[in-house]
Amino acid sequence: MKLVFATHNPNKFKEINSLLPQHIELLSLSDIGCNEDIEETGKTIDENAMIKAEYVRNHYGYDCFADDTGLEVNALAGAPGVFSARYAGEAKNDEANNEKLLQQLKKHQDRSAQFKTVIALNLKGDQNLFTGICKGEILKERRGEKGFGYDPLFLPDGFNLSFAEMELEEKTKISHRGIAFRELIEYLSK
Repeated sequence: MKLVFATHNPNKFKEINSLLPQHIELLSLSDIGCNEDIEETGKTIDENAMIKAEYVRNHYGYDCFADDTGLEVNALAGAPGVFSARYAGEAKNDEANNEKLLQQLKKHQDRSAQFKTVIALNLKGDQNLFTGICKGEILKERRGEKGFGYDPLFLPDGFNLSFAEMELEEKTKISHRGIAFRELIEYLSK
């Protein structure tokens, strides 16, 4: 089975490809000749995932899935949320996003947060959603060199390592993305 993962992010593609059974051939947007950035105009993480999946189906005709992920910080009323990738501006710069988050939380004691991933799967004319949530807290300084995005600042509940300090296999077992994708894989295996 061929499935398109609607992403240009090579880190995300690698992380997800490592989870899929061998009978599923995963293609990226680049693999199907889609070099444009699909606009994320939704007001929620769910809507953005659906928009991207619909775009690939409508413009390229492939069965596909798309995800959207947001970091929701309680002290910031759920921000950055749907704007996580462009929290510090349209450049989508991880370093700038992390710095802005640290600055926004300087005066807050409550550093609890959660990562949320929603996957929209368009398969044979049907659409299904899969959700994964990982609760934790925002550290006061970056820790670790692995991962991407807010990983150096996120300490998952029950762990002493940030996402950026974990090996990919360990992170995938507990991460929001790992949870959502295991639900997807279980569905695809039926």
